[in-house]
Amino acid sequence: MTVTVKICGVNDPAAMAAAAEAGADLVGFVFFPASPRAVTPAQAALIASSRQGPGPGRVGLFVDPSDDDIAAVLAALPLDLIQLHGEETPARCAEVRARFGRPVMKAIGVASVADLDGLAAYAPVVDRFLLDAKAPPGAPLPGGNAAPFDWTLTAGRRVPRPWLLAGGLTPENVAQAIAVSGARGVDVSSGVERARGVKDAGRIAAFLRAAHGTRPAPL
Repeated sequence: MTVTVKICGVNDPAAMAAAAEAGADLVGFVFFPASPRAVTPAQAALIASSRQGPGPGRVGLFVDPSDDDIAAVLAALPLDLIQLHGEETPARCAEVRARFGRPVMKAIGVASVADLDGLAAYAPVVDRFLLDAKAPPGAPLPGGNAAPFDWTLTAGRRVPRPWLLAGGLTPENVAQAIAVSGARGVDVSSGVERARGVKDAGRIAAFLRAAHGTRPAPL
């Protein structure tokens, strides 16, 4: 089974081109102003339009957004997937999914088995999960902190929706992460950058080669 790869934090046409040419399945646009990778709806639309023809699916990353926040993005840029990366409850995920008619991916911070036990409450109202390292107390960002969680926590575990592994992934460790965790999908941002918020085409290509050259462990 091919591993799904998402390149998150795409914030310029060069990063979009590099992700598409390397064979990424998804690209993520960050609509969270505190992030060094944040873009406006207009910027995201311009970046997406720089790639003609078929390309990666477009994901919008939001942190505790209002309906107006999401509507403003969708007015500028059709999204294939809405990623909720804040403290959204299952009820809020269901509202977003119903109102906007888009699949929803809920990010869950993971530090222990107890965090994975909470997936059951979200499973009926989301389409995917993104399992990310839980941010430390007081961290300014809910994710994208370049830190992994213990990949053995998901080994052999049946997650109730398709899911992507995130947190501290790089071209150098993604093959091991897939093999240990059993992930069928991976999400990377800082691990393919040459400076904070600046994507590197060579690292993107290397990440895709490493991810696609591995086979997840059977469940």
